[in-house]
Amino acid sequence: MTPKLEDVAKLAAVSKTTVSRVLNNRGYLSQKTIDKVHAAMAQLDYHPNVVARQLYKNQTNLIGILLPSVANPFFGELTDTLERLLYQAGYKVLIGNSMNDPQKEAAYLNQLLSRQVDGLIVGTHNQHIQAYQNPGLPVVAIDRVMNEDIPVIASDNYQGGQLATTHLIDRGAKKIIHTNGPEDLKTPAQRRRSAYETTMVAHGLTPITYTVDFNIAPSAKKAVFRQIFQEHPDVEAVFAANDVDAALIQQVAGEFGRQVPQDLMIVGYDGTNLMREVLPNLTTIVQPIEAMSKMALQVLTQRINKEPTEKEYILPVKLWPGQTG
Repeated sequence: MTPKLEDVAKLAAVSKTTVSRVLNNRGYLSQKTIDKVHAAMAQLDYHPNVVARQLYKNQTNLIGILLPSVANPFFGELTDTLERLLYQAGYKVLIGNSMNDPQKEAAYLNQLLSRQVDGLIVGTHNQHIQAYQNPGLPVVAIDRVMNEDIPVIASDNYQGGQLATTHLIDRGAKKIIHTNGPEDLKTPAQRRRSAYETTMVAHGLTPITYTVDFNIAPSAKKAVFRQIFQEHPDVEAVFAANDVDAALIQQVAGEFGRQVPQDLMIVGYDGTNLMREVLPNLTTIVQPIEAMSKMALQVLTQRINKEPTEKEYILPVKLWPGQTG
């Protein structure tokens, strides 16, 4: 027969209210009383009704992580790190690939609004979804601007753009091309473009940026990268939007007889553990994924507890020297 709360109370010689207070960590209780209740629970092999406790607290202890695609190395490592930290903090995790689908993203938001999850960590592109306009929503965005209220966790994209561009200039490159996402996409990553362009102009050089949609297939990206070499055969260096694009650019460069880094330098962005293992020679800007994840958890906890948060949290990046740039 399954033991009940009153059985624990009887064995521990305390009231049911006291057992409930021990389970929910509410009010002052002596350590002796707490120990007696836990001893009784262990003796009876009693397991509290988690669902009932969640209803009592109006919490599910479930956090949603909503990102464009965990197949992308950056978002894959970010998801892995967030899941580990959330689990350590006592949360269960619901992971969703939005695949840039507004309807799918809206469904996850509805789960939040109907209290099926306690909060969301998002890194998606669909900032125009109406549900995001609810003030005080327990949502934290990573490297995306959703609205004026939702806090953003981001690496220092401007610093990253400066580091990459200055590094290539210091290495002697003058014809440097940058690849970035669509300008109408509200994301801190646009600051990489701004830093690149400002740094180029400051050195008397002409900035050239190619727009590459994040969501298109690698074959379509390669077509854009071929245009770079066709339209600018004298290109000396490329500052790529991310490490995957940097790897594709290196492949395309080979089609045009360009050797890296002898006659073409490449700098990527993200610096995930996977990419540094697979392409250890790739020069890249490393985003602090562990620190960003810890900050996201801290800020989300503040949102859940209805505590004040900042609009933006910026974390420093660093250059991984590699050998391609």
